[in-house]
Amino acid sequence: MVLKAISDPGAPCNCSALRRASRRLSQMYDAALAPSGLRSTQFSVLVELHHRRDEPPAIGELAEALVMDASTIGQNLRPLEREGLLMLQPSGADRRRRCVALTKKGAARLAAALPLWEEAQGRFERKFGKRAAAELRTALSAIAREPSFVG
Repeated sequence: MVLKAISDPGAPCNCSALRRASRRLSQMYDAALAPSGLRSTQFSVLVELHHRRDEPPAIGELAEALVMDASTIGQNLRPLEREGLLMLQPSGADRRRRCVALTKKGAARLAAALPLWEEAQGRFERKFGKRAAAELRTALSAIAREPSFVG
C-alpha cells in the first residue's frame, strides 16, 4: 500500500527537497573549487578553522560547529591533515584534548581558493537572486543551529 502523503511525486518532503538542493549546490561549488584541490566540505572546514585560528577548537567542537558527527569529521580531517593543511595538537589546558589548527599551508590554500568560492557564490546569487540567497542562508543557518530537530 502506498502512503497517501508520499503518493504524489511532488509531495513536499522538506528533507528530500533540501538534500536535492544541497547536492546540486555542492556540485556547483565543488566544480568551482576544483582548481584549488579542495572540495566544498574541505573548504568549509578550513574556513571554520581560519575563524577560530586564535583558539583552535577541539575535534568535537569543530564537529558541532559544522553539524557533523564524529566519524564524518574524522573522514573530513584525515585528507586535510595528510596534505599538511591542518594539524592536530594537544590542547594547552588539557593534554588529553586534541585541537585542530589551520597550518600556514592550509591558510595559503584557503586564500588561493577564496576567489574560486567568491565566483561560485556570485554565480548562485545571480541565478537565485541576492536577496533570496541571503534569506535562504538565514533560514538554513537557523535550522542548523536548532538542536531540537534531532531526537
